[in-house]
Amino acid sequence: MVDSENKAGPDNAAYTTLLESTKAIAWKIDWASRQFAYIDRQIESVLGWASSSWVTMGDWASRMHPQDREWVLKFCVTQSEAGIDHEADYRALTSDGRYVWMRDVVHVVRNADGSVDSLIGFMFDISERKETEQKLASLQKRLEELSFLDGLTGVANRRRFDALMDREWIHSRQSRQPLSLLLMNIDYFRQYNEGYGHLEGDACLQRVAKLLASVGTRSHDLLARFGGDEFVLLLPETDVSAAGKLAERCRKLILAEKLPHQHSEVGPMLTISVGVGTCTPGYVDEKHTFIDVIDKRLCQAKQQGRNRVVAD
Repeated sequence: MVDSENKAGPDNAAYTTLLESTKAIAWKIDWASRQFAYIDRQIESVLGWASSSWVTMGDWASRMHPQDREWVLKFCVTQSEAGIDHEADYRALTSDGRYVWMRDVVHVVRNADGSVDSLIGFMFDISERKETEQKLASLQKRLEELSFLDGLTGVANRRRFDALMDREWIHSRQSRQPLSLLLMNIDYFRQYNEGYGHLEGDACLQRVAKLLASVGTRSHDLLARFGGDEFVLLLPETDVSAAGKLAERCRKLILAEKLPHQHSEVGPMLTISVGVGTCTPGYVDEKHTFIDVIDKRLCQAKQQGRNRVVAD
């Protein structure tokens, strides 16, 4: 084992200062023996292991997170044997049992005949950078989630519904499982807005959304604001009977809440009308046609006096 203190030469001090200022850990491995010919003493300040304990590539591999070890070792060996410079990020074990993120930047040194003579490279502690990347990824995920939420009610928005409807339509067609849809509209909502004001109208939409979200649907079902005072409930793998029962449950839930609506022609309480549809789409069927059929059923519910469900 060769330590950085033993490196001779007039530029040794400048070289050491450069490495320490960049916190780069220089190393060299003899390829034939797979042994470290050199590793910088800074390894101890980062990982806690003395430079003298890094004897073979096996020491390097054994101090790697089990989930990273196989692919990193395979990747680095393959690239080295091919004479390709490379780099790899992995979690390294510290002497006190923690893991920190490291990056190895590797240069392959070849003999005159093209065979691999040695590997030289630098290790960098990139834990801070990884933490920042993870925070940014988490933030990006949260922003994506927010882009699929309706800003007023907090339920999924039309964009989210359209995306999931596309996916579930294809799944239903392939699996031959029924797909159901509930399209719900607050009865006389325009009159509610005009009579109570838009702030109360917004509060009404929020309340209705909260009630519909409490129906107790499955995790893969989706409640979304379809537009204005319309809400849609997407129900994968749900047959006609189950969809009809759920629609009736939604209608009764809103009615039972007894939200005042003195401007409704249905009665003194807030009500909803519901159109329901179920299909197992074939390859010639169009989802837009399916939604249009349900929309027509919602219109029928309104024409028949509102506060009712029209299903298949």
